Amino acid sequence: MSTEGLMRLLNSELPLLHEQYKAGDKRVGLVIVDEVNGFATVGAGNSAPLRPSQQIDRMIDETDRLARQFLDRGWPVLAFMDLHEMGVSEPPWSKHCERGSGEEDFVPKLRWLDNTEKCVKIYKDCADGFVGAFRKDRSNGFVDWVAENKVEHILVVGTCTDVCVLDFVVSALSARNHKMIPPLSEVYVYADGCATSDMPLEEVKKNGKSPYSAHPQGPTHYMGLYIMSYRGARLVDSVTI
Repeated sequence: MSTEGLMRLLNSELPLLHEQYKAGDKRVGLVIVDEVNGFATVGAGNSAPLRPSQQIDRMIDETDRLARQFLDRGWPVLAFMDLHEMGVSEPPWSKHCERGSGEEDFVPKLRWLDNTEKCVKIYKDCADGFVGAFRKDRSNGFVDWVAENKVEHILVVGTCTDVCVLDFVVSALSARNHKMIPPLSEVYVYADGCATSDMPLEEVKKNGKSPYSAHPQGPTHYMGLYIMSYRGARLVDSVTI
């Protein structure tokens, strides 16, 4: 089946329901997942995009817009940043975002966030930001951020939709249901603020890689959004302040 055919099937059998989100009615925090060079800058590393991507560019533009609007209003912003010590692997992926490589840094358009203490950064060494936020004393940086800022809603953007964004969102939903992170009540995922990598099956075959390496951007992005929605996240197709 072609990618186009698969997308038609997904839209037919697993429809996505989006809503508009107007920020400000509740105490809302913006969560940015892994918008770093190693995942979103062309040619920046083993897990970086191989070619320019409209989906990734749109994610970065929307994240930049929202981060500026949130911080201008004094609303909380948190960024998960993938970071691995040199030589320490994260199976099943090849090395990426190693300390000092530059892959672990914000993409150029978001680098201004390094210059403000208002953006809280949590460095993580695994796909799931919620798990990665646990400290050695078993406290959790994300849980603390929610409590300190009295966050009732989180609006999630970032990459990859079906990996790190999905893992974090599903864990946050379970933690909410387990009453671990009051006063958080809703998890929103902004579809245009998310993106994923693109490795079509034809390209995998051409390079002699395993078929399991195939990762067509359209279907995998869609599947990530569907699973998050099915698990209880609220999908958003537009955000107004």
